[in-house]
Amino acid sequence: MSTEATTGTGVTPATQSEGLEVRQKALQEELRELIDVVGPAPLVDLLLERAFQLNATDIHIDPNEQGLRVRLRVDGMLHDVMQLPQKLTAQVISRLKLMAGMDITERRAAQDGHISKSVIKHQRDIRVGGGPTIHGERLVLRLMPDDKSFTSLEELGFEPEQLDKVQRLVDIPYGVLLSVGPVGSGKSTTVYSALTMRNRPTESVVTIEDPVERHMEGINQIQIDAKIGFTFVKCLRGVLRQDPDVIMVGEIRDPETAQIATRAGLTGVTVLSTLHANDSLAVIDVFREFGVPPMFIVDALKCIIAQRLIRKICPKCREGYAPDASAKAILNLSDDEAASTTLYRGQGCDSCFSTGYSGRTGVFEILTFTPELRHAVLRVDGQDDIREIAVRNGLVTLEDSARRKVLRGETTVEELLQLQSAFST
Repeated sequence: MSTEATTGTGVTPATQSEGLEVRQKALQEELRELIDVVGPAPLVDLLLERAFQLNATDIHIDPNEQGLRVRLRVDGMLHDVMQLPQKLTAQVISRLKLMAGMDITERRAAQDGHISKSVIKHQRDIRVGGGPTIHGERLVLRLMPDDKSFTSLEELGFEPEQLDKVQRLVDIPYGVLLSVGPVGSGKSTTVYSALTMRNRPTESVVTIEDPVERHMEGINQIQIDAKIGFTFVKCLRGVLRQDPDVIMVGEIRDPETAQIATRAGLTGVTVLSTLHANDSLAVIDVFREFGVPPMFIVDALKCIIAQRLIRKICPKCREGYAPDASAKAILNLSDDEAASTTLYRGQGCDSCFSTGYSGRTGVFEILTFTPELRHAVLRVDGQDDIREIAVRNGLVTLEDSARRKVLRGETTVEELLQLQSAFST
């Protein structure tokens, strides 16, 4: 193994920086040439087109003293694209706000907008959020998934035994199934994948969302509007009177929604939803704080899916290497196991921004209530005791899932370390 200082992906910092710089300069030059010829409007259109081509999830447009800093988020990481001069700031911001249906005269308050796919002639919508900073208005564009492209549960990255469990539990006729994790961990994709399984002519399926992220044929999708008092709680109460078989609640944010959702799960409705929680066991504490009785927690929650997204090794520049002492310790490998193990990393190439990574996959932790775990929750045991019981009863943790992907050559030791650091802070 080379002793040359690397980023952990087999790429030296200098090489990685050079590769990114080449891609950024090419795109920047293309945009600058367009500005000189036709002005800011086609510039915005080209920026959106290139962002879709690069599979970006977000575009950040941040004001500074020089003008506007433009960045794209690809595979979870932000990359600088260009710096727009001060003279174009007002025109570019106004162009995007007009496309998003936002008030261009309001520059002192936060605003939300939406760019329809019909406006930009793509298969994906764009959510826009903006607000004031000390240097002017900032905009962040979230590029929504393609309505016609749904990811199946099999493609998300579940371990085989996890996939089998989730598929069985999604199909049960009652109970609550939660996908939990921080922002950007793929919760909505998992819920939509589960929802696709239940999208049948024989079942009444309703979603309650803020906003509706994907349009699905055969499903009744409702968008809440807090401005007129049409909240998750009011909508959920109304939907429960409309003979639903499956309800998807975009997010459980408050005690009342949590209590109504659990009661619905106990009375013959399948409820799919998301929740911000660090891991599967943290959900128990969140629901306790929401005032949900322990009996309701263990009876209503049929499946808790905690998840994160980690980057996959670029297949075009993938290389193998022998684990060193540090990797052996991180992966819990014995000397014999290490001798027969090959780890992988990306060297960096033009197709992956010279990062050594291309695309992302999920790592998951699936919690169901075994009899022993059920008794622990009813006794109101602490989280450490409950975790010990859950692991003893076969819980594959997020770290275990990531470790398996490292050993299979899907991701790197560095991605595992990054996941571990998120739990230690």
